[in-house]
Amino acid sequence: MSATIVYMTAGSEEEARRIGHVLVEEKLAACVNILGGITSLYWWDGAVQEGGEVAFLAKTRPELVDELARRVVQLHSYDCPCVVSLPVAGGHPAFLQWIGESTR
Repeated sequence: MSATIVYMTAGSEEEARRIGHVLVEEKLAACVNILGGITSLYWWDGAVQEGGEVAFLAKTRPELVDELARRVVQLHSYDCPCVVSLPVAGGHPAFLQWIGESTR
């Protein structure tokens, strides 16, 4: 069973929680972890910006990443939300199987 971790950021814990609930309820993710507050430095509107965000991770199957990303973009308040997938090279077989069984 292959799996993917999708790294995302949101403007608040409430937004991350709201998006995470939808991803799990729609079985696009087996689990979403909200990691908490981070400080982000980024280029936007022609200048370096700094702001507080919340990082969150979704555990899913590789074939669901595109649909999950589209759903996050639909739900997100940002014009260009961070949604990037990181392949899982290995792990506990039972956990990886659970990800597959818990997603559509």
